[in-house]
Amino acid sequence: MALQLSHAVSDGLRRTVSRTGGLLFVGFLVLQFGIQTAVNSTVLGYLPPAAAEQFSSNAGLTIPVTGQVGLALFGILGILTAAFVVVTSRTFAQPLTERSSFPAAVTDRLGRATVSALVGGAFVSIVVMIGSVFLLVPGLFFAASFLFFIFAVAVENRGILGSLKRSWGLAKGARLKLGFLVVASGVFGAIIGAVAPLLDLANAPVASDVATVVLTTVFFVPYYAIIASAYLQLRDEQQPPNRKTPDPVNATQTTEL
Repeated sequence: MALQLSHAVSDGLRRTVSRTGGLLFVGFLVLQFGIQTAVNSTVLGYLPPAAAEQFSSNAGLTIPVTGQVGLALFGILGILTAAFVVVTSRTFAQPLTERSSFPAAVTDRLGRATVSALVGGAFVSIVVMIGSVFLLVPGLFFAASFLFFIFAVAVENRGILGSLKRSWGLAKGARLKLGFLVVASGVFGAIIGAVAPLLDLANAPVASDVATVVLTTVFFVPYYAIIASAYLQLRDEQQPPNRKTPDPVNATQTTEL
């Protein structure tokens, strides 16, 4: 059975509209607000005092910290976000009937999975970025091929190399359809790229940051659930049925009729 995108979308939305989906939405929203604030505070903190005072009114969400503190905060929140993505992957990849609760093993090997997500995610981003330079098509190909990397890390507890190979194998034969999901994320990014500058031009940098964070969260949570549903379809299709071969009959032990 080929990948059914319509089923992935409907199933993903059902996974989102649940107790766990709501909690994941709030958690991601908080993390994104923290990261946006850390980035703005870091940039402002590293500017010379005169320049910082001049640009402070246009900096958006900030807190009064030095550049070093802002950078450290950004690093911590980046690690927490990677761990959160692992938890999100494990939660959305569980059976639909259990979507209202977190998996019992949601934090198993969380540290190892977080490191793999950070290192492997950076590698995938670089490969996709380099591929996008060459007429965009190679970038889309690699993005679709590694779309399930985080699920191989989080759900199947594979290492970085094993997860890259696993995602590549799962995407085989379905890259064209998965490419539509990649394009959807690109279109969303373009929309954000258009909305934020308009608010900045209206001299509303805080509103620009808030809109960016909220819209990103509104898109990210159901989008991840849709990818999880696509992952489950392809994983279950490639997984051989669990059939037990009956023990052969020993003719010497049969009762003679």
